[in-house]
Amino acid sequence: KEFTLSPAFPNPFNPVTNINFSLPIDSEVSLYIYNLQGKEVSMLISSNMHAGYHSIVWDANSYASGLYFVKMVSGEYVKTQKLMLVK
Repeated sequence: KEFTLSPAFPNPFNPVTNINFSLPIDSEVSLYIYNLQGKEVSMLISSNMHAGYHSIVWDANSYASGLYFVKMVSGEYVKTQKLMLVK
């Protein structure tokens, strides 16, 4: 019924976390990971997706421990959440 970015699980994580989101209609979706300085460090997805529930895995094995942000953009929907990588 609505766009959602669910809390990542697990969080804090080491080094893999699942990012779940839902789409009420077929939509162009982008998921980005940013570091604490606001620099984009990874683009997880940027494509047209079908309505429904989706899950993306982020393997942060090559990144340093610390605070990151995942940002979901789909049309006018924009949502950001914190991720804590603990190695």
